[in-house]
Amino acid sequence: MPRRDVQIPTPDGQCPATLHLPDQPGPAVILYPDAGGAREVMREMGDRLAALGYVALVPDVYYREGTWKPFDLATAFGDPEERGRLFATMGTLTPDRIDADAGAFLDFLALQPEVTGHTVGLTGYCMGGRISLRIAATHANRVGAVASFHGGNLANADDPNSPHHLADRIAGVVLVAAAEEDASFPPEQEQLLAQVLSDAGVRHTIETYPAKHGFAVADNATYDEAAAERHWKALEELYGAHLGS
Repeated sequence: MPRRDVQIPTPDGQCPATLHLPDQPGPAVILYPDAGGAREVMREMGDRLAALGYVALVPDVYYREGTWKPFDLATAFGDPEERGRLFATMGTLTPDRIDADAGAFLDFLALQPEVTGHTVGLTGYCMGGRISLRIAATHANRVGAVASFHGGNLANADDPNSPHHLADRIAGVVLVAAAEEDASFPPEQEQLLAQVLSDAGVRHTIETYPAKHGFAVADNATYDEAAAERHWKALEELYGAHLGS
């Protein structure tokens, strides 16, 4: 699938991104990366979304950091210095910045001639899963379907910025695929998220894959091919049912 390097104007400057194009016009999807940020493995996932018929945008969510040194997720969490750099970089993504960037991404996609329909899909991994759920609430009228795969801290009762607090603002259909082994999304968070989504009348599915955190992303040490393929099938079904003209 063809890719196009683009620059998206945001309130804080230009955000580099790649736009992944299907053979013919189709609905748009924003792919929010995990803590490792935009990199080739994420762009390859954008290519696969395009092969399914979607115009996929993969933004560099860390663009405010300038030319940042890429993270090696196979080793970053075990190296104290790299772990600190990783969490410091993640910390630059404040709720206000996330919301403003999403508005810019959505405006950009609305102007692309290859994009059809009035709502977009979101998919996110780890950190990106949390971001995706937030954007489904803060830009509810523009999001038709949202997916989170091994997303962390989706319903942290002690965190005022946890996306579960915004559940009653979500209008699109929600899919959450958790990992069986994932300290960042323990059973009590899964139960709380299910409860608030149900109370808000949000159409949703929450399921747990027999895999570890990071199962869907190929450069993670915990990548699980069977779980990754299951995630692609789930995305195809979600978007096929809820995105379109």
